[in-house]
Amino acid sequence: MGELFLWPSNFIKQLQERAYTAMGSISRSEVIKKTNSRTCRFIITTLLGVVFGLLIGVSFPSIFLYKIPLSSSLRSSDNVAISNDKESFIVRTPETIGGNVPKDPEVCVPTKPRGAELLPPGIVVPESDLYLRRLWGEPSEDLKKKPKYLVTFTVGINQRNNIDACVKKFSEDFQIMLFHYDGRTTEWNHFDWSKNAIHVSVKKQTKWWYAKRFLHPDVVAPYEYIFVWDEDLGLEHFNAERYIEVVKRHGLEISQPGLEPNKNRSVTWPMTKRGHQEVHKVADADPGWCSDPHSPPCAAFVEIMAPVFSREAWRCVWYMIQNDLVHGWGLDFALRRCVQPAHEKIGVVDSQWIIHQAIPTLLSQPSLPNPLTARASPNGPGLARLTVLDMIWWHGWARGRRGELLGKGYMSFDTILSIAPNILEVAY
Repeated sequence: MGELFLWPSNFIKQLQERAYTAMGSISRSEVIKKTNSRTCRFIITTLLGVVFGLLIGVSFPSIFLYKIPLSSSLRSSDNVAISNDKESFIVRTPETIGGNVPKDPEVCVPTKPRGAELLPPGIVVPESDLYLRRLWGEPSEDLKKKPKYLVTFTVGINQRNNIDACVKKFSEDFQIMLFHYDGRTTEWNHFDWSKNAIHVSVKKQTKWWYAKRFLHPDVVAPYEYIFVWDEDLGLEHFNAERYIEVVKRHGLEISQPGLEPNKNRSVTWPMTKRGHQEVHKVADADPGWCSDPHSPPCAAFVEIMAPVFSREAWRCVWYMIQNDLVHGWGLDFALRRCVQPAHEKIGVVDSQWIIHQAIPTLLSQPSLPNPLTARASPNGPGLARLTVLDMIWWHGWARGRRGELLGKGYMSFDTILSIAPNILEVAY
């Protein structure tokens, strides 16, 4: 047997320490190398991602969400306001740098109107019209020419000759619609144009009652402009086609013909008085009359006797008309809420002017409560249903201060609007 060689213990410990030191140096250098490698890869990857994103952004036009729709099944009446019972999904893309994409193209993806969720989309018809249809034949042949504008008059038989003269001022491009507040419709048959007119008869109602119930925006959608006129207007100096041309040229969404004073009646508001230009949008009033030159009654204002609305403006105005609105006084001050900027899109057409004859035919109807003459009776007080707007108007009229109704000694415009839906029973 050979002898066992034993190393000194101190020598063995020194070898172990040197080995540990060498191994530690190697591991630390590997860690540093790995860390540096990962950092470099991260930086390079980030830079490549940024460059790739920029290339994608330049290659495709920016997309803006114009209107966000909500499915009818997901809509909640608590947090979604629905203006016209239907919504659409519209995406707008602006013009690209190269000009290859048309300016402001629209992609419309309509959703179903409320109540039509169970119907296939191919048979859903969200809008209607007032076109008269035949009882037989091809529907496409029902109309030789589709009217582009709608003209409504609220009428009684006593004004039939004046209405006849008015209707003759409108061509076949204008659909005539008569609201009969006296219930007499057959007497109009001897007018040739009456056969093609639309007649609606409900006794003792004002034009705003008719407008709210028979001129829904989805029913009158085919018409570019809607005339909501009284029956006591003189149109001797009015040309309907030229009026439309002027309105379109000046971009008026809400308008009226200028009013020419007659021998029996002056013009109430300086804003609606006929001027000496084609159109005016600001009142020619005395100094101090207008506290704000861009607000009613000095601008953004037309009277309710003969307003003309664009299709878009009427959609807003219709929703603003209260179900209990009677005479409509005060509505003219609120029309500005439906167009922006109102002082630019509401105006008076001076070149096509009319005369207000001021004939109170509706108030003369039998058994109709007259707020000026109603008195207490043995069976109780005579009651006239007036909205707050109506009463404020009568109050100002009686005092001869209609120019100070709103914001000048009575109550602010916003206060009137906040209480307008209320109905008060007023005893005279």
